[in-house]
Amino acid sequence: MSYKIGEIAKLTNLTTRTIRYYEGLGLLGAREKRSQGQLRLFDNHDIKRLKKIQMLKDLGLTLEEISKVIELYFTDGQVLEGKRRVINILKEHIKTAEEKIKELNTFKKECEENILKLELIIEKSHMQEKNK
Repeated sequence: MSYKIGEIAKLTNLTTRTIRYYEGLGLLGAREKRSQGQLRLFDNHDIKRLKKIQMLKDLGLTLEEISKVIELYFTDGQVLEGKRRVINILKEHIKTAEEKIKELNTFKKECEENILKLELIIEKSHMQEKNK
């Protein structure tokens, strides 16, 4: 079955702009499906690809990362390899997140120490004002 871009947008809960963008990035694979009026025509395979792209985005993959693995989901015998690559990408995301958490915890500790120092300075200043 063939769908126009507006129809495919409704079926996938994506905007037509997003679909055109994905198409421009090559995420929808080879695009030769154009009618005589040059309308974009999509099929059920495109719906599956768009839903897979959205699922991978929801997992936290960037479009660049998705472009590296999307084809594996639609090539016979490669589905497991695609999942393995996604796992490796997600492990890298976790590693990056853990590094950021460590940096943020260090920053938080420094902020707390600075607050204590500043509160002591304010307290001493108030004491000196009272003693005058």
